[in-house]
Amino acid sequence: MKNSNTKKIYLGFFVVLTTILLIITLYLIGNRQNIFGGTFNLSAVFNNVDGLELGNNVRYSGINVGTVKGIEMINDTTICVNFVVEDKMMRYMKKNAIASVASDGLVGSMVINIIPNSFLGEPIQSGDTIHSYPKITTSVMLNTLNKTNENAALLTENLISITNSMKSGKGTFSMLFEDKEMAGDLKQTINNLKIATENTSATINELKSIISSIDYENSVASVLLSDSISGNNVKSLLANLDNSSAGIDSVVINLNNLITEIKTEKSAFNYIVKDTNAANQIEATLKNINEGSELLNENLEALKHSFLLKGYFRKQQKQKAKEEKASH
Repeated sequence: MKNSNTKKIYLGFFVVLTTILLIITLYLIGNRQNIFGGTFNLSAVFNNVDGLELGNNVRYSGINVGTVKGIEMINDTTICVNFVVEDKMMRYMKKNAIASVASDGLVGSMVINIIPNSFLGEPIQSGDTIHSYPKITTSVMLNTLNKTNENAALLTENLISITNSMKSGKGTFSMLFEDKEMAGDLKQTINNLKIATENTSATINELKSIISSIDYENSVASVLLSDSISGNNVKSLLANLDNSSAGIDSVVINLNNLITEIKTEKSAFNYIVKDTNAANQIEATLKNINEGSELLNENLEALKHSFLLKGYFRKQQKQKAKEEKASH
């Protein structure tokens, strides 16, 4: 009988202890799941939740602030996730926060990460739906890596092909690497280009100095560049010069023709210049004319002293003296 009572006491003590442990466990789980604390509801829409389950954690800036309470399929590309967040976080969260589905570590369960936006936004309210961006899944990363590997393999193959072509002496690059003469020519060409560039730079500097030394305000350039009337005058002057040049060309052509005719044997000038007899005859003729002129002057002087014409010449002298006196 005594042993039976002892067993009942032990059994009762075990039941009470177990009940206490169960209550503590339930409280801890409920506290972790925000069962006993104040919470507010939020939601976010995703196109893929990739293994997210009810009860998974919700984190805000890396801190556990809530749990997932519902996952609802809207259509084939839209999934709405409802979750609860502690009331104390309401004053920190804004409506422009962004939610994403991420993995808790490399092989951990899925969580919802809420990231605050760098721009200011309105305070969040219970029942709001926050923005989200799609999660980069493992399959997407594997597909990207697969394409990257294929591109790397293709690039490696092309590089190997190019290298083999260069080694075999094909292509321009191979000639540059293998042909020393061409390499020298290329080097000389580059040096020539360098010299030409330096000369061009020096010429430009000289032109700058010439232009800067021109007194624009007090020079002809100011008139030519800014005065339209002077510009028209210059155009007219150039046109006149062009016409004068044409006239001079015509005169030169006529002179050439005249000289050509003079050089011919039939011209009088050529006859006078080249025929010595004609020249002697002309000289004798001029001599006779001079002698005749002197005799004529002597005869006129003799006539002035002649008795018959002396009165006539005196009358002419008196008339001339009267005219000179009247003019004074």
